Amino acid sequence: MAQNREVLFAQTLEKVRALAKEQGGCVSKEQVTDAFAPLRLGGEQMQMVYDYLQKHKVGIGQPVDPDDYMTDEERDYLQEYLDEIAALATYTDAQIEAYTISAMAGDPDAQSRLTEIYLKNVAEIARLYVGQGVLLEDLIGEGNVALSYGVRMLGSLESPFEAPGMLTRLMMDAMEKHINETVENAKTDQKVVARVNRVDEQAKALAEELGRKVTVAELAGETGMSESRIREAMRMSGFRMEDLTDG
Repeated sequence: MAQNREVLFAQTLEKVRALAKEQGGCVSKEQVTDAFAPLRLGGEQMQMVYDYLQKHKVGIGQPVDPDDYMTDEERDYLQEYLDEIAALATYTDAQIEAYTISAMAGDPDAQSRLTEIYLKNVAEIARLYVGQGVLLEDLIGEGNVALSYGVRMLGSLESPFEAPGMLTRLMMDAMEKHINETVENAKTDQKVVARVNRVDEQAKALAEELGRKVTVAELAGETGMSESRIREAMRMSGFRMEDLTDG
């Protein structure tokens, strides 16, 4: 697949995911087919698309069940969280509206009460993001932080009826940001591990050839890597490379 087709392929995947998000977590098979029609993908490539969508919890024809992606530990944590919330007071729609108006006016007590009211929403939203390499507990934590921030920002709204949408967007944005950062950090960690392993393996090979530990300068001369890059790998390994010395 040429580079421009790869870019179009990635962009189309994200468009389908965005469409699924708007439709409650699912798209029809026809929508997927139509979206990728310009790329004229074969059967094997389309299967890759469906596998990707399934991995990212996009249902084909009907929403996926988030519980299918939870570990037993996450189910237990969620139940404990919901049990704690169940002990909180419940309010009528009229009361919630009144608290929202007061929160918009800057009343800290109303903001605190509104935070409690929306805690269940945090859990419901977090369930939608499980199975993407981030713990449910962390997702809920990020959502709670966003919620606490959001109830203090309601003064920017014109109507109390805009509050649920604003708070939901803030919670979702926080969770998605956390997932993206976690994925990027994982990629960085993998690169670090690969770099450390490469230096370690090359140091071990040279040490076996020479019958002794090798110095940074010797390894640099043998491999063409810079001494600073080798020292960085040593540091990232916790200076546990047995065949390499900085002498």
